[in-house]
Amino acid sequence: MSMRSELGETPEVVRSLIEKQRGVIDAVAEAIQARPVDMVLMAARGTSDHAAIYAQYIFGVYNKLPVALAAPSIHSLYGVAPRLRNALVIGVSQSGQSPDVVGVVEEARSQNCLTIAVTNDVKSPLGRAAEFRIDIHAGSERAVAATKTYVAELTALAMLSTALDDDGVARGQLREVPDAIAAALGLEEIVASAAREQAGMRRAVVLGRGFNYATALEWSLKLKEMTYVVADAYSTADFEHGPIAMIDPGFVVHAIAAEGPTLAEVKTVLGRLREAGARLVVASNSDEALAFADVPLRLPAAPEWLSPLSAIIPGQLFAYHLALAKRLDTDRPRNIEKVTRTR
Repeated sequence: MSMRSELGETPEVVRSLIEKQRGVIDAVAEAIQARPVDMVLMAARGTSDHAAIYAQYIFGVYNKLPVALAAPSIHSLYGVAPRLRNALVIGVSQSGQSPDVVGVVEEARSQNCLTIAVTNDVKSPLGRAAEFRIDIHAGSERAVAATKTYVAELTALAMLSTALDDDGVARGQLREVPDAIAAALGLEEIVASAAREQAGMRRAVVLGRGFNYATALEWSLKLKEMTYVVADAYSTADFEHGPIAMIDPGFVVHAIAAEGPTLAEVKTVLGRLREAGARLVVASNSDEALAFADVPLRLPAAPEWLSPLSAIIPGQLFAYHLALAKRLDTDRPRNIEKVTRTR
């Protein structure tokens, strides 16, 4: 069971990354500070796309940098090179192999932009294309579904944001993340029981907001790729603008609700879902949010900006145990490969 063993490695992977890459990331931050950077452009696919969405929030909230997601096909299929003046371009890819992501970074470098590869293989095409490389130090990941590499990508981006502000308090909070991840792994028994109870699930919604919108997207992806459930992810704000109409009694909703500015609005949505008869799985560090849940998953205390690093753990565990309950191969889901090379 490669996926489960790799998931269990996550606390040590994050601890090692924080220890080994601090100097590298501080040097990258110095290079950024020395250049006129007005915006960040993130290039990624799949799971790494969700890490890029986390970057939108962390660089926006803490570094006041607007962050856009690249549309790689503009360059790779339409043959157009957008103007990237004063952009910091970051390619995020576990394997570093996807040609369209590499192409965005190569084009940015040709325009004299500062480029960074965040990858588990710094010798990959992405690593070679970028001016700077951040090695996420996750080690081999054999299961098709990414687990520890996703959390390591989030960690690297959080470290870069912190280095840009040289925030000692934030650095201290980062050092506590491995323990928070280990605590989240302690939810496994509750998660496994809920997954077995929901073994017949064919559709679901996953909700989050702010920093944890990325968590909702990744949680949803894990359900889709590992258990073949039709699982849609939404920001709770977008969910209220129409999709909430599909909820009827018994509809399964998974939600991430972290303490912070988004909590009040998420609780309001949970209340509406409770009234509509939805079956709620809620991952939260808030007693008030957990009170709405049929399946409460208590997350460890963490500042909101770091909560996605541990909040995804119950989602990964749920997908794993639901796959077991459905008697599916947890390491090799159908129709997909570990490395996907899109153009």
